[in-house]
Amino acid sequence: MIQRVLLAGGTGLVGGLVRSHLASRLDVSATCLVRPGAPSGGHEVEFERLTEAPAALLGPLAPEGIDVGISCLGTTIRAAGSEQAMFRVDHDYVLAVAQGARALGARQFILVTSAGAGGPGFYLKTKGAIEQAVTDLGFERVDIIRPGMLIGERRERRPMEAFGQRLFDTLAPVMIGPLSRYAGIHAETVADAIVALIGHEEAGRFVHENDELTALSRP
Repeated sequence: MIQRVLLAGGTGLVGGLVRSHLASRLDVSATCLVRPGAPSGGHEVEFERLTEAPAALLGPLAPEGIDVGISCLGTTIRAAGSEQAMFRVDHDYVLAVAQGARALGARQFILVTSAGAGGPGFYLKTKGAIEQAVTDLGFERVDIIRPGMLIGERRERRPMEAFGQRLFDTLAPVMIGPLSRYAGIHAETVADAIVALIGHEEAGRFVHENDELTALSRP
């Protein structure tokens, strides 16, 4: 059975790897959304317009409907320029993608957020808010991906993230037990886990942190 997949955020660290994996799958038909002028090809979408009419904008891109929606969209306050701008991307744009996928018939949505989502601070509160908003849309199955510190090379420079990667590598031996969810994890591992979850039939809301992501990524 061919899984019709809608992917948003396919030019980022994790999303780019997910997109590459989907392209090699014979059992997947992927529709990839990218912002206008993005370096990688795909269906260019004005995300501001998408928030106004998700189903109307996405319908022509996936006329046969969608089975699984995936969002790897995300930014930082530093990159976005303000808390408001970051919330627009990490909450409003992601929610619009999910609403569009749901309107086109998707039974499953896979959402990448962050370890500690819903915790203190604007960033984690935003991640928690979008998790709840997507869950409330009524998908048969929601898979929430909460990786720790992502390890991998991005197209854009994120000096603080690069510093964090080095720090978490140093601290890895002591990040055990409850702290393991915040430990470094390779973006490739997260991408492999996301692809492995596509089409899982058990209904419900499932949260996947580092240890489970690692297990899912194994053949």
